[in-house]
Amino acid sequence: MIWKENRENAYCEITPAILALKEQWEKKNFIDPRLYKEYNVKRGLRDEDGRGVLTGLTRVAEIQSYNVTDDSQGEHISPADGILYYRGIDVRDIVRGSAQRKRFAFEEAAYLLLFGELPTPDQLQDFCVQLASYRTLPTNFFRDVIMKNPPRDLMNTMQRGILTLFCYDDKPNDIGLENVLRQCLQLTSNMPVLAIYAYQAWRYSQGESLFIHVPQPELSTAENFLRMLREDRGYTELEARVLDVALVLHADHGGGNNSTFTNHVVTSSGTDTYSAIAAAMSSLKGPRHGGANSKVMAMMDDIKTHVKNWDDTGSVADYLTKMLNKEAYDRSGLIYGLGHAVYTRTDPRCEVFRDYVTHLAQEKHREAELTLYKNVEEVGKALLMERQHKTALSTNIDFYSGFVYEMLGLPMELYTPLFAVARIAGWSAHRMEELTSGGKLIRPRYECVEEHRSYLPMDNR
Repeated sequence: MIWKENRENAYCEITPAILALKEQWEKKNFIDPRLYKEYNVKRGLRDEDGRGVLTGLTRVAEIQSYNVTDDSQGEHISPADGILYYRGIDVRDIVRGSAQRKRFAFEEAAYLLLFGELPTPDQLQDFCVQLASYRTLPTNFFRDVIMKNPPRDLMNTMQRGILTLFCYDDKPNDIGLENVLRQCLQLTSNMPVLAIYAYQAWRYSQGESLFIHVPQPELSTAENFLRMLREDRGYTELEARVLDVALVLHADHGGGNNSTFTNHVVTSSGTDTYSAIAAAMSSLKGPRHGGANSKVMAMMDDIKTHVKNWDDTGSVADYLTKMLNKEAYDRSGLIYGLGHAVYTRTDPRCEVFRDYVTHLAQEKHREAELTLYKNVEEVGKALLMERQHKTALSTNIDFYSGFVYEMLGLPMELYTPLFAVARIAGWSAHRMEELTSGGKLIRPRYECVEEHRSYLPMDNR
């Protein structure tokens, strides 16, 4: 059979043949959900109580989100305030320490995640100089790679850029520790450049003016991000510090989050750094992982439209009830940003972010919207706890991060890429850890539930 089609855009067309094949697929690919319980499958690699299945060990980061007690009747789990540790140090202390010294903290956090110790002033200075020296893309990379076929999603442009950098590396497949460290530092340095340049190329494809600012070596990651993004290169100190805090809080989240686990799995195969990081990017792009703050923003825009008095908690409760009853907004029955897969009582990242959200809202004269966010948070949590019969429910950092990014003037297209700009630090630390400590190809087991049958000759089908 020869496929021939001359119509424009036929490559993306859903043809009758595709629909017929889809129906054929559906006939033979249903798995009865009851079988998962019968075979004791840990769906999503989670136990029935929601805890993740233990699949590895790490020294990079730790999440504490509940208390576990034992008695004669077995193990009991109770809610607790969440704590996020980077190399055994509470991330809240990292943010507080940098704030007291009035310095930016992301580079310090990246050093800690990679090397296991807080840097001395000289070590931090040398590390920042090293990152700055790498913060440049190959000649004509922007023109030849990023500007060609700007996609609808910046994450794909960034992935393409990362995979293309493989071709510029003299030792791309060398997984010796010193070479992988060099590659990771280069990618950490260039991730914000890739994100901003991808956005500028996308803007140009939409008919907007093109402007490209090169990063400045003396500036932090957060400062360079804002400088490269804005046409006038301007930003306030508070804006840069709030963005820096966001980067610190998103730099890592333990080895079990989806993108980091993807990084571990792919790294365990012995593949190159560029492929491993691109795979992690593919995971992060998914709306269940890296796109949650965009969902919160879309939800809040809808609430702003339908709730006229943002100060009236009764009106907020009425509309949130309609949402939970699948009568309003996207009819999913969800309130995005409330609740977390791991944290039970509080998300420590959100608790750190609150003060910065308040200060930024005051600077931007957005106090009225902040009041609405707080009312949705308070009322929404009460409604959800009542319906789910829970005594505690955490507010996810994604609930406020989108609002912060909007106040910073960041376009929604950059929300998930910004997540990658931060998380590359954790991915790098986990990749190096997997290469030195993993030592085994990660290969879980799937049980096949298809019945055995005989092969039928073509004439008998």
